[in-house]
Amino acid sequence: MRPLTRAQRVALLAIYRRPRPARRGGYGDEPAPRSYLQFRRTARREICGDAVMVPWCGIWLGIESDGYTHS
Repeated sequence: MRPLTRAQRVALLAIYRRPRPARRGGYGDEPAPRSYLQFRRTARREICGDAVMVPWCGIWLGIESDGYTHS
């Protein structure tokens, strides 16, 4: 796996620091990672392109190589 870009690492940290929504309707059901490093290890590189995908509160967020984050 190629290493994450600096922009991807900054975006991952911003996602990690986001407040998690209240436990309703399935979102937020997974336990929060204890550390940023544990959260970062959940990121998975996509087959096509340079994006990485990370699970967050029941959805997958994509982070492009320039740090752009989308669901």
